[in-house]
Amino acid sequence: MQELEPSLSPSELLTRHEACLAGDGSASAGLSDKIANANANANANAVNAAYDGIISVDEQQRIVLINPAALRMFGCSADEAIGSCLARFIPAEYRERHADQLRNYAARPQPTRAMSERGELFALRANGDRFPVAVTISQAIAADHLGLPRTLCTALVRDLSVEQDLRSELADMKHQFRRLFELAPIAMLITEDDTIVFANRSCLALLGASRPEQIIGRAVFELLHDDSHAVLKQQMQRALRVPAGSLCILSEQITRLDGGLRKVEIAIATLPGAHRSTVQMVLSDITEQEHASLELQQSRHELRRLSASLIDAREEERRRIARELHDELGQRLSALKMELAQTGKDLHGRAIQSRIHGMLDMLDETVASVRHIATDLRPLMLDDLGLNAAIEWLAREYASRMDIEITVRLDEDEPQMEPRMATALYRMVQEALTNVGRHACATDVQIELRVDGRELALTIQDNGIGFPVCASRKENSFGLLGMRERAFLLQGQMLIDNPPGGGGRIRIRLPLPTQLSRQQLQAQQQQKFEQELDQMQASQVIAAGRP
Repeated sequence: MQELEPSLSPSELLTRHEACLAGDGSASAGLSDKIANANANANANAVNAAYDGIISVDEQQRIVLINPAALRMFGCSADEAIGSCLARFIPAEYRERHADQLRNYAARPQPTRAMSERGELFALRANGDRFPVAVTISQAIAADHLGLPRTLCTALVRDLSVEQDLRSELADMKHQFRRLFELAPIAMLITEDDTIVFANRSCLALLGASRPEQIIGRAVFELLHDDSHAVLKQQMQRALRVPAGSLCILSEQITRLDGGLRKVEIAIATLPGAHRSTVQMVLSDITEQEHASLELQQSRHELRRLSASLIDAREEERRRIARELHDELGQRLSALKMELAQTGKDLHGRAIQSRIHGMLDMLDETVASVRHIATDLRPLMLDDLGLNAAIEWLAREYASRMDIEITVRLDEDEPQMEPRMATALYRMVQEALTNVGRHACATDVQIELRVDGRELALTIQDNGIGFPVCASRKENSFGLLGMRERAFLLQGQMLIDNPPGGGGRIRIRLPLPTQLSRQQLQAQQQQKFEQELDQMQASQVIAAGRP
């Protein structure tokens, strides 16, 4: 059987069918029987292969022709259908109206008429099931078996049940999708040509609206603070240029209907399958997060200020105690030793002399211990001779104490810096060497302090076992944490790594202060002179109080 071309319209199908019915009449009009039979066969094949149902009825509405598609549609055989009344395929409540429509059409015939334009139509299957149909009818004159003319009405019937089910399913999906948008806990809105056409409940609550009418129809830019208009327009234009579904994210302020301001994060994207000017926006209220973040930053800033204050106070206390131990207690012990030595000269006897020497040795050990404690608290040479000298002395002390090789490379000219920075660098070198002695199992340490542009670069590297992963984050690892905090308080940074050659490495970079003015240098020199004068006066007072 020949298949029907997909491009065939209903009117073309009806024309072919009518030509099939009128085939005998055409032959009688003077065409050859052979050509007429060929045309009739071709038209009959096209009708039989049609996807839609085709039914022809006479003046009494008896079925004279029905194609296979119509038989499958109504669920009956050709023997059952041919000769029966068309009313069997029409629901009872529509039969009278259908008969009137056919009579009116016969009285005023048209080439074709779509019956569905007059209202929704239903047909009846052989098993009694109703289903929606679309019907197009036409009229033709054909010859009967005696060669007499007769009027036939042909209907092209299309089953709409599947299409209707799909439309119903699509409508349900649209409804569910809209409900999903409507009940989403995140604010969403949709715009077309910069005009809001949809806003869900969360969006209304965020904007302070009680009814959708307060938002729908307004320009989306009216919701934003004046300073945010240009940024939003730029991001919306960018969202229209990128592939559908790509996100453009920005953080801006929106103005509520009550005049309040809220900080929101806006995710912008075009809707797949929608018009190119349709844009979806998801608004996340981050006002509380912004406040919490600002409070956290402020709290961190205050904690760092407190930390810096505590460090400065501790260093000042160490300086004061070290100075008192060195000057006052050290000098008193030295005076006591001199008095004891003089007393030993005036006393005679081996036993007494032995006790005197023992006491002198104990005093020497006490003086050495006091000096060691004072130096550990704060080396006076850091204040008197500068950072370079203090680091060299510290390296010698640790090399002797840990029995390792420590090499120090310093710039010849010590850069000008505040005492606070010099103290921090000294403490970081001290802590790094202590860490090497406790954990690194190293035999060689390299210390380098140099000026690199407008920064001061300090590097401590050893040939030990290196740092474990997340060494600075390790619980109770306060040494490295303190070094990092000192560097941060001076607007610097500290990096910890294991170089390719093995071992561990600590790199610290601190910004150098601006060049000190002559007045600042003079003020520092005056302060240092006054400190030395106070120390000399204290020594004189101690000496004057001796017997």
